[in-house]
Amino acid sequence: MTTKPRAKKFRIRRSPAAAGASGAGDQPQAAGAAASPAGPSQPRTAAAAARPAAPAAEPAAQAAPSNPGAAHPAEAQPGGAPLSGMVSSARETRQETDIDAIRHEGLTGRQLRLARRMAQKHNLAATSDFEAVRMLRERGIDPFKRANMLELVVPQNKAQPAGTPPAPGSVQLPQTVPAGKTTLPSTELSPAERRTREIQEIQRDIARRRRRKLTLLAARLAFFVLLPTLAAGFYFYSVATPMYSSKSEFLVLKADSAGGGVGGLLSGTQFATSQDSIAVQSYLMSKEAMLRLDREAGFKAHFTQDWLDPIQRLESGPTNEEAYATYSRNVKIGYDPTEGVVRMEVSAADPEAAAEFSRKLISYAQEKVNNLSQQKRADQMSEAASALSDAEAQRRAAQEQLVLLQQQGSVLDPEGVVASLRQQISTFEIQLEEKRLELAALQDNARPNRAKVSGAEADIRRLKAVIASLNNRMVDASAGENSLASLRIQIQMAQADLATRDLMLQSALQQVETTRLEANRQVRYLTTAVEPVPSQEPSYPRKFENTVLAFLIFSGIYLMCSLTASILREQVSS
Repeated sequence: MTTKPRAKKFRIRRSPAAAGASGAGDQPQAAGAAASPAGPSQPRTAAAAARPAAPAAEPAAQAAPSNPGAAHPAEAQPGGAPLSGMVSSARETRQETDIDAIRHEGLTGRQLRLARRMAQKHNLAATSDFEAVRMLRERGIDPFKRANMLELVVPQNKAQPAGTPPAPGSVQLPQTVPAGKTTLPSTELSPAERRTREIQEIQRDIARRRRRKLTLLAARLAFFVLLPTLAAGFYFYSVATPMYSSKSEFLVLKADSAGGGVGGLLSGTQFATSQDSIAVQSYLMSKEAMLRLDREAGFKAHFTQDWLDPIQRLESGPTNEEAYATYSRNVKIGYDPTEGVVRMEVSAADPEAAAEFSRKLISYAQEKVNNLSQQKRADQMSEAASALSDAEAQRRAAQEQLVLLQQQGSVLDPEGVVASLRQQISTFEIQLEEKRLELAALQDNARPNRAKVSGAEADIRRLKAVIASLNNRMVDASAGENSLASLRIQIQMAQADLATRDLMLQSALQQVETTRLEANRQVRYLTTAVEPVPSQEPSYPRKFENTVLAFLIFSGIYLMCSLTASILREQVSS
């Protein structure tokens, strides 16, 4: 690729010889008038430049009568006297008119400079930029054509000897070379050739630097990315021990519940046992489960076998932390909260060992599920049983108190005794009133029967004695600490206390029954949906996927280090 040289000069001043030649070409009459006094002192270049303009004056002179601006000298004055001085020709007037038109075109400074350089290229002596545009257009050359502008950067022909006048027009004929000039090739280069050579050297240097940088980049990528990737691929394809996985799925279910409310709405969904499932997952991924699996199934012994690869093999006598790291890498447990399923995948070097490990872990999970709510159910049942025992003891004490009060008064029902006395007193009082009425009826007779009056009076006395006796018994039963009234009140309080204890006993019995039902509803069951089955083909390592992943990891590390180094280099240099 070679860059085309650009123009060497952008502002070219007119030489005095070109200015003289231009003045002679534009005013031929004035040049002819001035030639006689000047004589041989006029420059040759001006005469040579004036030659091409001489033929153009003839058609201008023929067209002079038709030009209203160029009047005949005889008709210049009304008096018929000829005018003295210099009169502009039709050609000069037309040139001035064309220049004015070019000025009104609104050409930019850059376009005018291009026109001046174009005129100099074609050996046109222009007095101004607008004159250069006019002269180029007269030659049929568009100064603003792109092809013409690009030709300005072509290096000039240096084969023409110095001092030789340029040929008119665009035709360049061979010129004679003076005998005194040295014709040997010069060791010095022209500025254009030197510039071209420098540009080519710069381009070759840029290409050389670019190739060197690409080579260094390829070397770094090969050392930091490709070699580690090849090492990882070699390990996965040739060294790594194949691992067999055993997959299983199980669910933690809750007993059917007929309870209402929010708990009843969520009892049949996965949200009712989400906490239990998470607890089981955490237990199976804990070090406790690993130690129990090692005791019962020999987890450490399986991964310390000599035929395993060095990366996956445990050293002899590993610590619990090292064994737990291997356990976490080979046992993967996940819980899906949307479905409520716990998925477990166990990897081992032997398919039968992987299935055995999986079955052991499922049994551990089942025991854990059974123990999750057992303590809670036992606590609830023990509390309900103790409340029932207290209620029964208090009811028995109330019954004993009531019996003791009844035994102290030798009366089973003091209230009945008092009521009986009151009834008897009322009955005798009624009989007493009847006898008094009978006695009064007998005494109303003028000659009453003495025997009947005596009998009525005796009956009245007897009834009064009985009523007095009953009243004394009533007074004796209502007075003192051991009176029937006091005894009746104590017995009533004991009966009320016994009734309260009966209600408490019934409540305790109902609570025991409710607690038993609630405990039955809190029972958790572990159901195995997918049983572990030994696999026939190894599942790990995934050779291609792991190799690609290693390539991406090494590429990312290299990219981050490169960016960091570039940023630090820029900060230090600034």
